[in-house]
Amino acid sequence: MQKSDIDKQIEVIKRGVVEIISEEELKAKLEGSIREKRPLRVKAGFDPTAPDIHLGHTVLLRKLRQFQDLGHKVIFLIGDFTARIGDPSGRQETRKQLTKEEVLANAATYKRQVSKILDVDKIQVTFNSEWFDKMSVLDILKLTTHATVAQMLARSDFKKRLSKGEDISLLEFMYPLLQGYDSVKLEADIELGGTDQIFNLLVGRDIQRDFGQAQQVIITMPLLEGTDGVQKMSKSYANFIAINENPNEMFGKIMSISDEMMLKYYTLLTDEDLEAIKKMHPKEAKVKLAQELIGQYHSKKDAEKTRLEFERVFSQGELPQDIPEYKTDGKQSITTILLNSRLVKSGNEARRLIKQGAVSLDNSKVRQENFVPIKGGVLKVGSRRFLKIIV
Repeated sequence: MQKSDIDKQIEVIKRGVVEIISEEELKAKLEGSIREKRPLRVKAGFDPTAPDIHLGHTVLLRKLRQFQDLGHKVIFLIGDFTARIGDPSGRQETRKQLTKEEVLANAATYKRQVSKILDVDKIQVTFNSEWFDKMSVLDILKLTTHATVAQMLARSDFKKRLSKGEDISLLEFMYPLLQGYDSVKLEADIELGGTDQIFNLLVGRDIQRDFGQAQQVIITMPLLEGTDGVQKMSKSYANFIAINENPNEMFGKIMSISDEMMLKYYTLLTDEDLEAIKKMHPKEAKVKLAQELIGQYHSKKDAEKTRLEFERVFSQGELPQDIPEYKTDGKQSITTILLNSRLVKSGNEARRLIKQGAVSLDNSKVRQENFVPIKGGVLKVGSRRFLKIIV
């Protein structure tokens, strides 16, 4: 028996998802979409808390692209208002508050980056400050009538923090309500989110019902762990791989992930045949993964060039061809050079790397943080960062 158009769409939509609430509602919405010749409104929100979109974000973005290819309307919601609060989902502490200027600066880079995955000419880009900035204090407070304190404290991340005696601000209680109200304003048929977003997504369904709207279908996607293999990929945890970062850095980071994690990356970030990947040698499979992702977000030429460079430097022990240069007067300490060249983010990081023996000059380990390289040379930090010191 041939599959109907709806069955084909559901098969595509279900690929790689964790949960759909509910599949029956999804089928009904798809039937209505075909009957009324109206594309479904598919919403995903992104808070611009950092300027870079990383591979963790692309799990959702790739699913959005599938909805685009099925003919539906993708709404790319930039939470420029909610980013100033900070989503508490999965957090063990209160997020740092961002200024409006910081949020807008981060948001400015988003559309250009998502164009590598989505057809940006067909998406609806919306900022939730469009409605929240116009609401009065009374309007905002009225939103609190759509949830109870007991409901909020029932969510797992709040429950954990409460049991440990950790602070939970009332501002954080507001976040799920604001995200839910986004769905009301956008009249979302479907909302996508990570598995850590399930509470917020369900609040959106409740608020839509309270406002007399049809409830959105919820689709949750797996969380992608970062390069540490433990925490979800996040700028906050410094374990992310940004889609616009230097191809050499990107290649090295992908090669650093574990063999087990590599298969999850293939599953969530590519369309490769997993059975064929499992038959490959882990190192070869990882190189292929790095090439595939760099090809997606940079170019095939960059991917091939980076692979050859990686083999030269790491397999044959040679130096990279293009090493950045740093000029010094012969009086600066190695810690100062590391900081000024931006090879490290802080003096503490520089001291830690030196103590761990991860810093070397012309293949000799640097042991003292106040060491002064009076003759220059090639500085190596870790396995991927190089700097040519010129006195």
